[in-house]
Amino acid sequence: MAGPAFRAAAVRVRTPATSANLGPGFDALGLSLGLYDDVVVRVADSGLHVDIAGEGADTLPRDESHLLVRAMRTAFDLLGGQPRGLEIVCANRIPHGRGLGSSSAAICAGIVAARAVTIGGEQKLDDAALLELANEIEGHPDNVAACLLGGFTLAWMETGTARAIRMDPADSIVPVVFVPGKPVLTETARGLLPRTVPHVDAAVNAGRAALLVEALTRRPELLLAATEDRLHQEYRAPAMPESTALVNRLRADGVPAVISGAGPTVLALVEEAAADKVAALAGEGWAANRLTLDAAGTCVLPLAG
Repeated sequence: MAGPAFRAAAVRVRTPATSANLGPGFDALGLSLGLYDDVVVRVADSGLHVDIAGEGADTLPRDESHLLVRAMRTAFDLLGGQPRGLEIVCANRIPHGRGLGSSSAAICAGIVAARAVTIGGEQKLDDAALLELANEIEGHPDNVAACLLGGFTLAWMETGTARAIRMDPADSIVPVVFVPGKPVLTETARGLLPRTVPHVDAAVNAGRAALLVEALTRRPELLLAATEDRLHQEYRAPAMPESTALVNRLRADGVPAVISGAGPTVLALVEEAAADKVAALAGEGWAANRLTLDAAGTCVLPLAG
């Protein structure tokens, strides 16, 4: 059987940063943020060439072990076969190892780019299959769902298959991220979680996660109560004491703040009028960035612009 045909023209894919958990929504809730990685992919006659600018330019591999390349290879196998060669240019802006979904962005960029350069790719690998593939590579669906779909997402596993729904967050919410200088490995943060938690804590989190859906989409005034967590943040505090202290300080001042993903970035969800004031609260050692909410998710864009 003949292999797939590939487009001669290069494609450009943009992927957003994401914040998972959002306090009580552990491994389920995700939010797409207006901070982006871009990748340009062209099918070549032979070989693999990877160029990286920005985040990770000095540390990321430029061979088959690069996560984006591995994701592309996996997608190409599902699409019917590998191209003869690949030229990949990455412009990375999402910080690595900070809980802002850099690995999910690489995975989603890879699989969407592979589909985009394959003629008939969308018929062979639809959006549901993209989510399932991204989940298989990442190991959990919360970040990849938000990265692929944009907006505010709820992801879950059903009979072994990743599922997700997308919601529109309230327009008045402004995400402010406080990024520390040093990363924390996701594996380290997950290793601190206990195998069981008190029933009362699980009950509180279930209620807060349900409230968070209402707060993020329609009633932002409820965000402080809705972002309370008892399942993971305090258990992970030994790996990121400064982040935990900042979350506690912000929340004591009435700011809805959480650990972003596995940390150590802190995410605050505030109203437009308070965003600049909140961004100034972190102090030394933090890069405070006022972002926007991303609605598009991972998408193919024109090469120019």
